[in-house]
Order: sequence, then structure tokens, then C-alpha cells
Amino acid sequence: MVPSSYNAFFTAIATGAAALIGLLFVAVSVRDETIFGPKAVAGGSALAITAFTGLVNSLLVSLLALIPQDNVGYGAAILAVVDIVGIIRLHYRLHWARSTILLSLAVIAYLLQGYYGVYLLIHPHNTNSVNNISYVLFVTLVISLQRAWSLLEGKHLAVAKAESNGGQGPHTLR
Repeated sequence: MVPSSYNAFFTAIATGAAALIGLLFVAVSVRDETIFGPKAVAGGSALAITAFTGLVNSLLVSLLALIPQDNVGYGAAILAVVDIVGIIRLHYRLHWARSTILLSLAVIAYLLQGYYGVYLLIHPHNTNSVNNISYVLFVTLVISLQRAWSLLEGKHLAVAKAESNGGQGPHTLR
């Protein structure tokens, strides 16, 4: 159960995530040919997909937390598993791990979200788990925002260009 004192926080997270999803679509449309399509750069696709995944996760968990008399642990645990599997599949499909720090942070965040979600299912009135899920959602938003900004800046293009010029240049997308 989510105490009513968290309603404003979850409303703000849901609103912010929804707005950022819209802005992510704008960023993707600005660089659409390098993100999705025949000339796509693996780093661009990965940035877009992981940013979208994090924002949707934050949006959905927050919306589920706003349902009265419901246990947000179900949604938090299920979405954590879906997101971890999605990130791992993306990593293997694109062979993309330039940003191992952010990749690791995202996986850790989803693992924590899943842990606190399951803990909340076992102990439905544990407000510490709700608080911890709140922090995970905040971190997920920050990581997603950073990835979307990197996409808009075209960092995936700079890395791809550096790699095609003999590996000179930055090797980490941040």
C-alpha cells in the first residue's frame, strides 16, 4: 500500500516521465535516420530504447502507485523483470556496451526496484520499500534523461565516426 503522502511525488514522476517521453520522440525524429532505419548507428538505437524503457518504467510504476488500495509491489516487480530482460536482449542484439557504467546502473536500479517490489508484496505496509522505489524511479528518470540528451546531442554519431576513423576518439557514451 502506498501512503497518501506519496501521491504528489508519484503524480510528479508520472507527469515528468510522460512529458519526457514526448520530448524523446522529438529527439528521435530529429535524428531518425541514425537511430532507426537502414543507416542506424547501434549506439543511437540503444540510447533511444534504453531512455524510452526507463521513462516508461517510471511512468507506469508511478501510475500504478496512484491506484488507491493497490500494492505497487506487483507493478514494480513485474516491470523490473521486463526491463532487465529487455536491456540484456538489447545488449546482445546490438553488441553494444560502450556505456557500461550507465548500463550497470540501469540494471542495478531495476534489480533494486524488483527487490523492493517483492518486499512490498510480502510486507504491504512497509513504507521504507515505497520510499526506496521512489528513489529508484528518480534515478531511472535521471539516467533516461541523460540518455535522451546524449541522443539529441548526437554523441552516438561522434562515437560511430571515431570508430570508423580507426578507433580514435571517445569510447564511452555518457
